[in-house]
Amino acid sequence: MNFTSQQDSNINSPLDSKIYLSGIAGSGKTTVGVERMRHLLQRGVYGESILVLTPQRTLQAPYQEVLQSPEIGAGGQVTLATIGGLARRMVDLFWPLAVESTDFAHPDQPPTFLTLETAQYYMAHIVRPLLDQGYFESLTINRNRLYSQIIDNLNKAAVVGFPHTRISERLDRAWFGDPSQRRIYADTQDCANRFRAYCLENNLLDFSLQLEIFYETLAPHPLVREYLSDTYRHLIYDNAEEDMPRAHDLILEWMPDFDSALIIFDEGAGYRRFLGADPISATRLMDACDTQTSHSESFVTPTGVLALSDSLANVILPSNEALTPLPDLAETLQYADTHFYPELLDWLTEEIALLIEGGTEPEEIVVLAPYLSDALRFSLMHRLETRGIPVRSHRPSRSLRDEAATQALLTIAALAHPQWGIKPSEFDVVNALMQAIDGIDLIRANLLTKIVYNAQGQRLSPFNGIKPEIQERITYVYGGHYDNLRNWILAYSDQDDIPPFDHFLRKLFGEILSQPGFGFRAPDSAQVTASLIESVKKFRWAMASANADSLSLGREYIDMLNEGVIAAQYLGAWKVEEENAVLVAPAYTFLMQNRAVDVQFWLNPGSDGWVERLFQPLTHPYVLSRNWDNADDHYWSDADEVAATKETLARLTTGLLRRCKGRLYLGLSELGESGFEQRGVLLKALQRVLQESGE
Repeated sequence: MNFTSQQDSNINSPLDSKIYLSGIAGSGKTTVGVERMRHLLQRGVYGESILVLTPQRTLQAPYQEVLQSPEIGAGGQVTLATIGGLARRMVDLFWPLAVESTDFAHPDQPPTFLTLETAQYYMAHIVRPLLDQGYFESLTINRNRLYSQIIDNLNKAAVVGFPHTRISERLDRAWFGDPSQRRIYADTQDCANRFRAYCLENNLLDFSLQLEIFYETLAPHPLVREYLSDTYRHLIYDNAEEDMPRAHDLILEWMPDFDSALIIFDEGAGYRRFLGADPISATRLMDACDTQTSHSESFVTPTGVLALSDSLANVILPSNEALTPLPDLAETLQYADTHFYPELLDWLTEEIALLIEGGTEPEEIVVLAPYLSDALRFSLMHRLETRGIPVRSHRPSRSLRDEAATQALLTIAALAHPQWGIKPSEFDVVNALMQAIDGIDLIRANLLTKIVYNAQGQRLSPFNGIKPEIQERITYVYGGHYDNLRNWILAYSDQDDIPPFDHFLRKLFGEILSQPGFGFRAPDSAQVTASLIESVKKFRWAMASANADSLSLGREYIDMLNEGVIAAQYLGAWKVEEENAVLVAPAYTFLMQNRAVDVQFWLNPGSDGWVERLFQPLTHPYVLSRNWDNADDHYWSDADEVAATKETLARLTTGLLRRCKGRLYLGLSELGESGFEQRGVLLKALQRVLQESGE
């Protein structure tokens, strides 16, 4: 691989150098980080002494790929970690030190680490009775969102560095509006306090408590500090701008102990602010490095797209910087202006088909929207699949319970566990048969269900008991697969020992649903099954301290899932390199994959969803940040909201265009997905850019 002189200088710098590397997306910064790691290993540095930090695990893929290659010889394993993962390791390793200054009720017992899902389970256990007492009575919100926002407040306090008991105080002091909102903040604080007390009483460690113990108790302890300093001598910190301010605090304190360090900062990024990312805080790391260098040339984005990016950002958020004159946009930008939304989807499908016919690989095409609703996802993917175009979608925020494959698995699980007392409806059984039996259609599945399923007795009758003329309508092929599934369920139900729920799902998938003639051989269904199994397994581990039996845990998990608890992030769903398919995803999801593609489609830029923040009445990403002026007379005003949305939109569009290697397509429709006219901020900005370019 050929490197620029600047890249080569950073990669091969002395083993005692500390470098702060900034630059735009696509300028080869991560390449420098990966090659620097390779250089350290080739120079004889032990792998165990190298720490590669990223704000989230999915960003470690380039480093993992190199470490798994045959060229990396013996010498120990490099540590790839996030600050949260490092905190958990230290809490687990130094638990006796952690309990010395923390009020755990059972300091002699090991802790139970909670995932997002299990934290929400315990939060629901605490908050449900309070709702009956009138808590949050003026608020209309789904319960799972209520639980997650209270947990988010605890996490914000931990990553920013203020006591969790001051959450409502900070929110209240910035609020200028309906006084009833202040009562909601007070209820939020009380729930957060109760949750923390419950965790301390039962040795439960959610993400916020893990971080607090690590930062406030373990990191300053001489024994822990000596262990970290002796173990890790070389640091590579990629995408530091997407990490939390307390992570930056730790690295600043730790920096003198490193022999070498490479801090990588992506200019104009900071897309994870709603999760606590703080690019302003990350710039403090510059002063801790001996050398500051910057990459300003993109190896990914052509000049025309870069000029479009700069012009669009300047229209959204005006600056005094000199801009590159816009070239002819004919080779850079193409758009369709339709009246109805279905017309837009038809145009998009036709354009993608033409691109693939012209030689563009499907994996080099992404279709982006601010939000990806079920209706839009189905409509677009159905059109593409009908044309024979490989397509996949990715929505990390999508709950497991919303997946058809999940519903089918849970329905079959209920039929196999009559002890749960869950009686699936005919509709659920029809869906389960459609998902489980490959190729069976709705009409046949519905006819089969009406004949063989007894909802009251929760029984399935055999296929050979159906009248011959009806058997022929359903076909003997589908009937045979149905009988195989029924027999498997009966054999499982008759056994004496009830295995854990995740073991049941493994058996169900491996022994029947993944076999020829069944519908879970498709990659999407297999991925959903893997995520569900991992979710159930982590739930079982977290509930181990409750001494619950396998039977009750399965029923408890289904109740939790039906309440809308969102699944944790599973790495398998983020791995895209094996599948050559068009990606349909929310814009921020694509950004966090940190990859560039040839062609981007932006759906309906007139939608306000490109600029509006999600409605979060119990929390606030800006007020609960380190950069917010928490003076008594500073309220979050409409002017603050407008300024924040403009800055966010400028970052979003810049980040997307800097990951575009070829052409941008704009899908415009006069009426949006919901049938209303769309005239959002992004559309107006694009119109101004087109006017200035003479288009």
